[in-house]
Amino acid sequence: MTRFSRRSFLAASAAAASGHALLHAAEDDKDIPGFDQTSTDVDRTQVWQPFSDRKVRVGIVGHGVCQFGLAFELQHHPNVELVAVSDLFPDRCADMARKAKCEKTYPSLEEMVKDDSIEAIFCATDAPAHAKHAVLCMEHGKHVATAVPAFFGDIEDAERLLECCRQNSGLVYAMFETSCYHDDLYAMEKLYGAGVFGRLIYSEGEYCHPHVLGTPHLGSYKDWRKNGCRMWYPTHATAYYVGVTHLPLVEVSCLGTPDFEESRRIPNAIGNIFRSEVGMFRTAEGGLSRMIVCQSQGEYLEAGRIRGEYAGFNRTFVGDETGKQRYEAAIKNGLQLKKYALPPGVDAGGHGGSHGYLGDDFIDAILRGRKPRVDVIDALNMTVPGYYAHLSAMKDGETMKIPQYSL
Repeated sequence: MTRFSRRSFLAASAAAASGHALLHAAEDDKDIPGFDQTSTDVDRTQVWQPFSDRKVRVGIVGHGVCQFGLAFELQHHPNVELVAVSDLFPDRCADMARKAKCEKTYPSLEEMVKDDSIEAIFCATDAPAHAKHAVLCMEHGKHVATAVPAFFGDIEDAERLLECCRQNSGLVYAMFETSCYHDDLYAMEKLYGAGVFGRLIYSEGEYCHPHVLGTPHLGSYKDWRKNGCRMWYPTHATAYYVGVTHLPLVEVSCLGTPDFEESRRIPNAIGNIFRSEVGMFRTAEGGLSRMIVCQSQGEYLEAGRIRGEYAGFNRTFVGDETGKQRYEAAIKNGLQLKKYALPPGVDAGGHGGSHGYLGDDFIDAILRGRKPRVDVIDALNMTVPGYYAHLSAMKDGETMKIPQYSL
């Protein structure tokens, strides 16, 4: 039996008194849960080998409460020339430029995309703008990566994004889903691709973000975090099926849990009262997948596990005789289950040691002209199921069909 470490997350500490205080807390290295610099399991026998000496000219947008734009190490990558940074708030933009050691700034993405010297843009912007911003970048001939989710709340954004990717097939679109570079999911995907598990009978994904009652919520641009629902931000959980198999979820029945105190069940701007949502999904293989996005006490989780016909994975690999034989054959044939070495100067970073890998994958995909780890189809297959899960929860668990996508 081979073991793989899965980093533990710090429990959420009490939030600071305001969004301004949260920003300073981040600057003081008091980590927002998930941003802690976690250990990760890397193949130490290998060293990074440069594919090309070309530098991709990159722009980065977004330096909000999480300072997410600089979290993925693009500014440190040896194959990147950071051309410009941007944030809508001048003080944040200036701070971003200082930290990235970048002289050129733009007041908005809308201005940055006009810069013909920029080849690729990472949009660490507000979730409701992700699809719109990705489309804007591609329409101006830029490769683009966005933070998660692929879209937030407007299902028509899914079709607009997909159509734009179809029309700009020579450009890389990537979604930076951090779960895909967790040690366990990374190994699961490799083993699944080698046929070790067989078909997945059951899988689980969990995104649980504790919030102490009475303390401020994490700040967000135009309060977007307050005006959605849990399942509109599902990708840390759904990656534990879609990111393993690269197959879709096809239908869902979901239930939500409101606050137990009726006096606090105040609908938000979209009419949502659920603090947690749990969906049971049917998969493309015919199996079942339970996905949960919740705000309850307990440890911070971005986690999952799978059970297949011949083997399963929950922190460790476990298989029957067929599964063990397939595992041993895959390893004998050279299958590598540990993450590869990153370029010098690029840290693996937070969210399970995923940040540096997602940035590196985006740049490598541009240089090699290949698909990124999470392309538009995987991005939609991770995000869209959450939209229909919430619709199901609003209809007391009614089973909803999930649209299927292809390029």
